[in-house]
Amino acid sequence: MFERFTQGARDVVSGAVGYAARAGEPRITEEHLLMALLDARGRTVSSVFASLGTAGLREQVAGALADARRRGGMSQADTEALAGLGIDVDAIVGRIEEEHGHGALAAGGGPVRALRRSFTPGAKETLRIALRTAVTHRERHLGDEHLLLALIERGGVAADALAACGVSYEDVERVLRGGGQQGDGLPAAV
Repeated sequence: MFERFTQGARDVVSGAVGYAARAGEPRITEEHLLMALLDARGRTVSSVFASLGTAGLREQVAGALADARRRGGMSQADTEALAGLGIDVDAIVGRIEEEHGHGALAAGGGPVRALRRSFTPGAKETLRIALRTAVTHRERHLGDEHLLLALIERGGVAADALAACGVSYEDVERVLRGGGQQGDGLPAAV
């Protein structure tokens, strides 16, 4: 599958591996992929983000991801589902942090020496969705834009973080297919 990746998509995957390594995490997550997408410069996704007028998006997303890690990686949908059952996740997290310190539920726990980091099941599913998206659009290569669409479509913490910043699947599709907000001139077929 990797041979079908554009250079932009390869750079995102490499960037995600770097994020996992710097965080001391043995596995590459969807959140690592998202942060690498936000760091992309001169790529399709950077043009999409600019078209959507999402200045400061990286900082907002990083904050939303940190909040999710503080909740033990729970998505907003998970938190709301538990609230519907009368379970206040924020109260539980607060109690745990009182006892064990701020960020006690956050993943990680020191340096991990991994020669080769693997992808979490969620990250693998994101790559599968990205490939399916490229095939659906009859494109021969998988680009960074397909990774972005896949992260949003899959749902979860990364999608929640983007949604909280006003980035939706429909908006990204519109920009990619030539209907950008500012007449940005992005190619209709990426």
